Amino acid sequence: MNRRDFTKLSAFALAATGVARGSAMSAQRPVRYAVVGLGSISNIFLQACAKSTNSRVTALVTGHPADKGEALAQQYGIPASSIYTYETFDRIRDNKEVDAVYIGLPNSMHCEYTLRAAAAGKHVLCEKPMAISSDECQIMIDACRKAHVKLMIAYRIHFEPLWNKAIKMIHAGAIGTLQSFHGGFYNQQRAGMWRLNRALAGGGPLLDLGIYPLNAIRHITGEEPSDLTAVVATRDQSGAFSQVEQSMEWTMKMPSGILASCGCSYEQSGPGYLQIHGDTGYLELLPGFNYDGLRLHDNNVRDPLDLASTGRNPYQFTLEADYFSDCIRNDRQPGPDGEEGRQDMLAIEAIYRAAGAPIA
Repeated sequence: MNRRDFTKLSAFALAATGVARGSAMSAQRPVRYAVVGLGSISNIFLQACAKSTNSRVTALVTGHPADKGEALAQQYGIPASSIYTYETFDRIRDNKEVDAVYIGLPNSMHCEYTLRAAAAGKHVLCEKPMAISSDECQIMIDACRKAHVKLMIAYRIHFEPLWNKAIKMIHAGAIGTLQSFHGGFYNQQRAGMWRLNRALAGGGPLLDLGIYPLNAIRHITGEEPSDLTAVVATRDQSGAFSQVEQSMEWTMKMPSGILASCGCSYEQSGPGYLQIHGDTGYLELLPGFNYDGLRLHDNNVRDPLDLASTGRNPYQFTLEADYFSDCIRNDRQPGPDGEEGRQDMLAIEAIYRAAGAPIA
């Protein structure tokens, strides 16, 4: 296998194991974040930073400053003067207690607030999908580069110790030469949720759920998919999926000949998983994409592997925040950067084209 960048894997493993970086670093102050958008995933990030040794939330950005904003500010010791609205967001430039922003907004807002954060001179940790088009991704990359701020995309699974264990096993030849992948991620979305609104989400479950097996396969192989087929289906008759598709299945062929078949849905039950097949064995992560409770299995009859993640949510987010904060402190380029997010979006666009379905 030809890994795209072994140094990234080493950095992820280092962050995941919590290796100390020396007393000089421990003496530095935490990197201070403004959390933009106070939905469920931002709440997890707030919890994660509360458990971090080098990351701290010092500002909030919300459309509900008087209730949700004040309540969370009191809970996490954030001064009322550091609660911003979307209209006053740009004033964050003058807040010396903010070094970076975490963007936990709907997908279609990622580009705007990355650009505004970069203009304010703040580093950016943006949730995935990075944006709703590869063009937007490039605009975000260019803006952060011009402003000399760091841009990282929040691929939390890159920091999951069990995933790093699996990747090390693959590169050590534990299953021989890679042959194929089978993966999927499924969830339920109720009518009226923002992910079913095309203007906010930019697309259906591929951007929200399918991106997990897609990115995992790209990450493990170090290759970009070439030949693609895809189909979409919406069986629900209630009208809840009038703007985005309900389910999608797709196949990919990598330049090396590795094959992959994946699926995602907003109206199916079942755990997210990834099967990784080699010519002498296979690994399976099932569940593979949860916040905790992940399991890694293999088919070694003599010494079968069955490992469970030992962390509890929000540990993946804490490792992620620790890593990005360390990059900021030590002026290092983060591993899952804007280009990683752009390549995912290019693949997503190609999958939609293969399905003959619109995106954004």
